[in-house]
Amino acid sequence: IITDIICGFPTETDEDFQETMELVKRHNFPSLFINQFFPRPGTPAAKMKRISTQIVKSRTRELSEYFQTVKPYEGREGKIYSVLVTETSHDGNYYVAHNEFYEQVLVPKLPELMGKMFKVRVVSTSKFSMIGELIDDSQVIRPSLADALQLGQVSGGAGKEATENSAPLRQTNTSTLMQPSQLHKYFKTTFILVL
Repeated sequence: IITDIICGFPTETDEDFQETMELVKRHNFPSLFINQFFPRPGTPAAKMKRISTQIVKSRTRELSEYFQTVKPYEGREGKIYSVLVTETSHDGNYYVAHNEFYEQVLVPKLPELMGKMFKVRVVSTSKFSMIGELIDDSQVIRPSLADALQLGQVSGGAGKEATENSAPLRQTNTSTLMQPSQLHKYFKTTFILVL
């Protein structure tokens, strides 16, 4: 679960802020976007009496300091997850995969893994992610009806290649294709709006 918190909204009382802190401590969000209230012109809140800057900064600091102590993935070493690779990490050293809870797992940057699902064992954790190694006997699955386009390849082409790529559920030498209706078994996403 990820959320945004605005510190110092004009009607925020000390009790409101303490409830916010209790909520954050109860859920230990793996990612938390903390902002100070800004009176956007033309909104009703822009006309409201503002809380003092010192109080807003103090609340923001308290919330941020607590968030820095949260280690949501600590103790996950050795856990096994099915993951789907979707992108390259910001530093370019890993591929980014997500487990069924949409938690980030960094995996080796092997080209054959992009867009694929497989099992990993968590070998280390950090504040914002886990690092996983492929399980040797894990089957690599492509959760789509056709192979991904190669770099420079144009979609919608005619001919033999287009016909081959449209064949549903075929076995390839590196992956098994999966029907979209099967994906729900692997990924569940919950959205919570915190006011």
